[in-house]
Amino acid sequence: MKIVVIDDHPLVLSGIQQIVGLEEDLDVVGVAMSCCQGVELIREEKPDLAIVDIRMAGESGFDVIRRVRDFSPSCCFLILTSFASKKDINTALAENVGGYILKSALPEELISAIRILAKGKRYYDPEILENILQIDDKDPFRDLTSREKEILQALARGLNNRSISREFCISENTVKKHICNLLDKLDLEDRTQAALYAFSHGLGTETDSRKN
Repeated sequence: MKIVVIDDHPLVLSGIQQIVGLEEDLDVVGVAMSCCQGVELIREEKPDLAIVDIRMAGESGFDVIRRVRDFSPSCCFLILTSFASKKDINTALAENVGGYILKSALPEELISAIRILAKGKRYYDPEILENILQIDDKDPFRDLTSREKEILQALARGLNNRSISREFCISENTVKKHICNLLDKLDLEDRTQAALYAFSHGLGTETDSRKN
């Protein structure tokens, strides 16, 4: 089975190559670190499966999936990502993606997912299925990490990226990444919507212990 991997983290690419390389019938024939490179890689190699990260330096792996459908309709896709927001899950289902697995999965889970897709079946990480089924969960911030929740609260207080960077002792690029992630998880368009959303759910009214 010919496999390509598209992810902008070298360690992830190396790890997947090592894991898959232990299987005699599986072969990673190429890797790419951007959407454009990924599209060209699939065009050249015509793989059976593409393992795609959906968040790559401001790009969406879903763009790769959409762009290669016309010239590589038989290519199957396995999304490999750090977290699963409802928006991402719904997009994956709408795009008829065969598999969705978290980067926290064990190596044997990744291999199992690949083999299930090879049989023409779907594989969605059990944690993701649990996420889908939690329809009655009343915590609107359940998908956010503690740091993302802190930054959302900072947005509700009207802080800009530089101020947030200083307050949490992180770089502005890291702040931007956290904001991008929390917008995706909450299915919001921009920081203004995020601030309003935080206020509407009581987050912006919490006391900031850093000022005490």
